[in-house]
Amino acid sequence: MKNSINKAINALRRGDFVLIHDSESRENETDLVIAAQFIKPRDIARMRRDGGGLICIAVDEEIANKLELPFITEVYEYASEKFRILTHIRPDDIPYDEKSSFSITINYRDTFTGISDYDRALTIRRFAQFCKRMPKNMAERFGDEFRSPGHVPLLISSGIENREGHTELSTTLLRMANLTPVAAICEMLDSGTYRALSRRDAIRYANENNLVFLEGDEIKNFKKN
Repeated sequence: MKNSINKAINALRRGDFVLIHDSESRENETDLVIAAQFIKPRDIARMRRDGGGLICIAVDEEIANKLELPFITEVYEYASEKFRILTHIRPDDIPYDEKSSFSITINYRDTFTGISDYDRALTIRRFAQFCKRMPKNMAERFGDEFRSPGHVPLLISSGIENREGHTELSTTLLRMANLTPVAAICEMLDSGTYRALSRRDAIRYANENNLVFLEGDEIKNFKKN
């Protein structure tokens, strides 16, 4: 286990992808994970091509708190007095968890539409750089560089002690690597079955592409020890 974690840490420090499978009792999905501070347009293209899921930014809970980022459900709750439809779409029936990690969506202000590989890489990389700087009055300064809505969803970690999703697993691993705890993640899908890529096929992909494959339990247990 320690050897796998060390390999994953070294890969992330090089700007390479790591594959993380949460667990068979949860989503049972594998995500492509990369340190947001290193992401390039070609990495977004690979996530589109080989992942196929939603490309998101996973944010460490400490950073999210300093940024005063809301969970999107909190925004809906606040706005539901004016827009009644928001009362009726609460995510209170998620089959694999108690709550969603989704926050707002963003674009970097210097992007065009925000959806191209170039634009999304720029948004993700600039967000990581902003979080690394941790400027004073973060919330106010954030608006100088980013706008919302945008094409990159933010996901807020609740801490691996409280939730065991890819958001928590990826940001925890980045902290272990002493990198900015902001990850770009994307679910791996199967265009043949139209479902999530199986664990077996994700391992095969990792082996064929010389990438590290980790189980969520490996990250949790390593952190405990």
